[in-house]
Amino acid sequence: MDRHLNQVTFVVVDLETTGGAPYGGSEITEFGAVKIRGGEVLGQYSTFVNPLSPIPIFITELTGITDEMLVDAPLIHEVLPQFFDWCGPESETVLIAHNAPFDISFLKAAALKLEQKWPAYIILDTVKIARCAIDRDEILNYKLSTLSQFFQTEVQPTHRALDDAQTTVEVFHRLLERLGTTTKTLGELHGLKRGK
Repeated sequence: MDRHLNQVTFVVVDLETTGGAPYGGSEITEFGAVKIRGGEVLGQYSTFVNPLSPIPIFITELTGITDEMLVDAPLIHEVLPQFFDWCGPESETVLIAHNAPFDISFLKAAALKLEQKWPAYIILDTVKIARCAIDRDEILNYKLSTLSQFFQTEVQPTHRALDDAQTTVEVFHRLLERLGTTTKTLGELHGLKRGK
């Protein structure tokens, strides 16, 4: 936790799913992730996942992902171990997501279903960080699309995993700029409280 933020490897992840219930039948359909350290992109990870169930129409309308796009995609039992390997060891890697409880709950549910040990990653949520860095009277809400407009990010969120992960990277970096010299270490960032 005392590591300087420039020395931490962050993996910014976004998932698309068939619904909102990770333990109630909804499945992951797409992974998108960007690995960063010291403000530089180290790599990207992107794959469809075949959920072995039809995608609801409203999800297709939201994401543009169709059943046909997923027919030949790998299954989650192939993707999840590969993704964890790509992320790196839990002692070095910190996971970041926008509205992290959603994405992390799907990853944990998949690990549980596959009887795979959950790596004890430190988790950061850019929603929480944004609430600490941006006063409520400056912004309408803390949705990714709103933050993207607020910071005028190069990549726009599209409800597709890699695009949204790339947008989150830009938002994360801009939030760190706003926090400035008061937040230099992982411990300080992890322990942020609203109003500080």
